[in-house]
Amino acid sequence: MIGRYGNRIANAKFKLDGKEYKLAANNGPNSLHGGEKGFDKVWWNIETLAGDSSLRLTYLSKDGEEGYPGNLNAEVVYTLGSDNSLKIDYTATTDKPTPVNLTNHCYFNLSSEKDSTILNHEVMLNAGKYTPVDSTLIPTGRIADVKGTPMDFTSAKKVGKEIDSVKGGYDHNWVLNKNGNGLEKAATVYEPNSGRYMEVFTTEPGVQFYTGNFLNGTLTNTKNGLKYVKHGALCLETQHFPDSPNEPSFPSTILKPGETYRHTTVYKFSVK
Repeated sequence: MIGRYGNRIANAKFKLDGKEYKLAANNGPNSLHGGEKGFDKVWWNIETLAGDSSLRLTYLSKDGEEGYPGNLNAEVVYTLGSDNSLKIDYTATTDKPTPVNLTNHCYFNLSSEKDSTILNHEVMLNAGKYTPVDSTLIPTGRIADVKGTPMDFTSAKKVGKEIDSVKGGYDHNWVLNKNGNGLEKAATVYEPNSGRYMEVFTTEPGVQFYTGNFLNGTLTNTKNGLKYVKHGALCLETQHFPDSPNEPSFPSTILKPGETYRHTTVYKFSVK
C-alpha cells in the first residue's frame, strides 16, 4: 500500500495555492512513495467486513505528515472475489487541498518459483502512450507514442524481448487507453510454463510498469529463503502520473475539502 503520493515528486517539493511544500528526498533528489515513512510503513486500523471476503483498512495521515498538507482520512478495502480476483477500493477525504495518489506495489512472478526472473512473462499494456522520463525517472512533461519503440506493449510480448534497449529496465508510467473514469482493463500478464494468467482492471488513468530493476538478491526474510534477483518480479502500479503536482498538463491529483478520492483496481487470476 503506497501513499500519500505513489511514485516520484521532482526535487521533493511542490507548490499548491501559492505555498511551497518540502518533502523528504528519499530517492536521489526526489521524493518517492510518500517519503521516509509512507503508507506502507504505518499502522492501519483493520476490521473484517460482513462475510469472509473483505478487510477494511483505515488510516489518518495528519496535517504535515511527511510534509503534506491536510488531515487525510484514507480507507482501503480488499475483497477476494469468487472469480479469483482481488479487488482494492480506495477512498480518501481531506480538510485542506493536498496531492493524493494511492496505489498498490505488489510484486508478481507467475512461474511459481520455477523461473527466477519475469523476462519470459508475456505482458500487454492497454496504452498507446507513455510519459518519458529524465535520468532520475521524473517525467519530462511530454506524452509520447509507444509505436515503434521498446515501450510498445499494445500486443502481448515477452518482457525480456526489448528490455535491454531501455536504460535501467522498465520503470515508466503508461497512459492508459481509457473511455472514461470507469473500471477498464489496463494490462495482462501470462507465464507460458505455468499457464497462469493475470488481468488488471482499474479506474486510474495510468499504470507504472516496473520490472524489479533494483532487486539484487539481498532481501532477507523471504519465503523459503528465496533470493529475489534483478528482474525477479514485476509490478503494475495503477495510478495517476508521477510528479503531477508539478506538471499542470497532467490530470490533477489535488484533493480538496468536500471531495472524495475514489480509485478501484482489480487483479484477476486464471489459467490458459
